[in-house]
Amino acid sequence: MSDDIAISLKDIAKVFKQYRRPVDRLKELLIPGKQQADEFWALRDITLEIPKGKTVGIIGRNGSGKSTLLQIIAGTLQPTIGHVSVNGRVSALLELGSGFNPEFTGRQNVFFNGRILGLSTEEIEARFDSIASFADIGEFINQPVKTYSSGMFVRLAFSVAINVDPEVLIVDEALSVGDAVFTSKCMRKIRNYQMTGGTLLFVSHDTSLVSKICNHLVWLDQGSMRESGSPFEVAKKYQAWTYKKIAEGFKTEEDKLQNNKTSDTHSAPSFVVASADSKLSGTRLLNQYTQAPYQFCNSSERFGSGKAEIIDFQMLDTEDSTITLLKPKEQLNIKTKVLFHQSLTEIIVGFCVYDRFRNVITGFNNAQWNYKMPHMKAQ
Repeated sequence: MSDDIAISLKDIAKVFKQYRRPVDRLKELLIPGKQQADEFWALRDITLEIPKGKTVGIIGRNGSGKSTLLQIIAGTLQPTIGHVSVNGRVSALLELGSGFNPEFTGRQNVFFNGRILGLSTEEIEARFDSIASFADIGEFINQPVKTYSSGMFVRLAFSVAINVDPEVLIVDEALSVGDAVFTSKCMRKIRNYQMTGGTLLFVSHDTSLVSKICNHLVWLDQGSMRESGSPFEVAKKYQAWTYKKIAEGFKTEEDKLQNNKTSDTHSAPSFVVASADSKLSGTRLLNQYTQAPYQFCNSSERFGSGKAEIIDFQMLDTEDSTITLLKPKEQLNIKTKVLFHQSLTEIIVGFCVYDRFRNVITGFNNAQWNYKMPHMKAQ
């Protein structure tokens, strides 16, 4: 492996055995060659190289193999097939509780984890004040960690992970249990770590966050690498896929409700896909993610159930003139035109404003302003 590469994964696969009954484990030991378990492939054919100093995000729904992959990289789990190489000291913040002895105090666990990571007692002692200060759990540092709340636990775990000078830092969704103040503190620390040339693997369900802090994004689905590339592009595809799954869930529920009702010839179909010859000239099939430009905005990202469709929007000043630049404290009026392919109630229309780095500046919708949209009929 080149010295410029921090992590190299080659054809990684991981299989877990699933036994229907505990006795089947014993049978497999006593009867060689006879398989008693079902195989579950948590990972398949994962190949990836991560250069030093890069930040790689990993997204995917629960059960897609994210944590398994990180455990293999961290060395706490061995792959069934393939080869993994890591260049440098790895510090991993995996699932809550990993690496800590619940009977030990916080102080003892700091030294325990430091020794596991290869630090000498003297090196840990030199870092201890920084670790305790960053964790900010007060006298609880001298109490058994089994008495900690989940928030206190992650405070100490992250503080240890980031303050042992790792070449590779792995963070697996653990920050989601922290409060807003501590999470912000962690993100500043992560930024500093990136600026000093550290390599970071970051798992989160927050696509906005991973798009903002990562150089590269990997989407895992059912143990395989579905997409790998630009954070912005991969996140867009993942969001489109997520909304499609949500829409399919609503359709299933609507179908069940419809089947339980008496036949109603006037009821609208439960799931509508706009056809190519929609009333709006040039309308695309709405249930299929596409990169094709939309009429009113070349950078539009279109996905959803197709029951309603935003066909135009305008940003206006107080005199109803179109604007593209807004100065501080100026008023902005946003108008949108929606085509309803199906009659709908309880409608929420919302907007989110981003800067050029995809950071959220502000967002709002009619429900937040206690404005109830009227029933809208299909057009």
